[in-house]
Amino acid sequence: MIKTYKVMLLPNNKQTTKLFECAGVARWAYNWALEQQQTNYKNGGKFLDDKVLRKRLTGLKHKEQYKWLNNYSNNITKQAIKDACNAYKNFFKGMAKFPKFKSRKRNKPSFYQDTAKIVISDTHVKLEKLTTSKKKNKQKLNWVKLAEQGRIPTGKNIKYLNPRITFDGLNWWLSIGVEEKLEQDSAQYSQGIGIDLGVKDLAVVSTGQKFKNINKSKKVRKLEKKLKRLQRKLSKKYELNKIHTQGGEYRYRKTKNIKKLELLVLKTYRRLKNIRCNYIHQITTSLARTKPEYVVMEDLNTCGMLKNRKLSKAIQEQVFHEFKRQMEYKCAWNKIQFILADRYYPSSKTCSRCYSIKDKLSLAERTFICDDCGYEIDRDLNASINLQRYGKSIVQH
Repeated sequence: MIKTYKVMLLPNNKQTTKLFECAGVARWAYNWALEQQQTNYKNGGKFLDDKVLRKRLTGLKHKEQYKWLNNYSNNITKQAIKDACNAYKNFFKGMAKFPKFKSRKRNKPSFYQDTAKIVISDTHVKLEKLTTSKKKNKQKLNWVKLAEQGRIPTGKNIKYLNPRITFDGLNWWLSIGVEEKLEQDSAQYSQGIGIDLGVKDLAVVSTGQKFKNINKSKKVRKLEKKLKRLQRKLSKKYELNKIHTQGGEYRYRKTKNIKKLELLVLKTYRRLKNIRCNYIHQITTSLARTKPEYVVMEDLNTCGMLKNRKLSKAIQEQVFHEFKRQMEYKCAWNKIQFILADRYYPSSKTCSRCYSIKDKLSLAERTFICDDCGYEIDRDLNASINLQRYGKSIVQH
């Protein structure tokens, strides 16, 4: 199994400059490859393979105009060209939209590192060709400090896959795949569970366990108020620095104070996002550690749910897709069967005692009352029990 590790980097000022330069080289190579493909297509030519484009780029490096490319790792441009060709292929296969040129302002700075050249220790990672000098003192620039010690497995027999360096607007990150073997666990598996996701409570388990909505906590609400206040302040600053042009239009002048405020907004938003993501990690890990035989979740139509104007913000903040994604891969790690119930399975409308189905059930009805047997139960708990039974029927067959 391939496990992906994502660790924050702590580069110094010189290393930060070089990392941005490497990301710029990757962006330039991607745009160059895309331009070559488009020009070739307009002239009636067939699809250009990435090997052909890489040979062309090697020829360009001998020219005076493009000699600066020799100061950076060849693997950065090689992988960027591959990514551009794959994006172009996916468009003609109908798998994606037509690839756009990467912008310096809008796109996330990132670049690739070769699996054979990257070296990882407990505290540092060695990146390729951050410096062209072969002196020992200068070679230290290639070693970038990791924020978490001993997080990524190291050793001779370990295979690394697709190492990428990315900048998220605040910090630099290293994401890398590691091939690992699943250990055989002799632990006894308990009965399967059903998980119902909702707005009132984030998750209700068929065992009766409830996980509260963290967005209703004081800490999150305080941060949301702070974010709104900063956004209003930023908007006013932009309006004050509005400049009218000759054509009757206007543009905004970005001052240092505006840049400071933008950074504060980004930090506050990132903190909110991390709190929510960490909370989901805690829940999914605790559920996987109980070693259920199987886990059943409903295939929610989140796009359709977001059309409800009154609940759209609350649904968006719950991040249902992230919960499902984490639960799915953690079940795979622990050899637990993950079952996704059919989207049209009436888990909320079905009585968990007599199995009769209600014709109508509004969102306001938080307690499920069966019309046939009169059984009363919490709406979300009833749905989770039905999901657990749905999974049991699949496992037995």
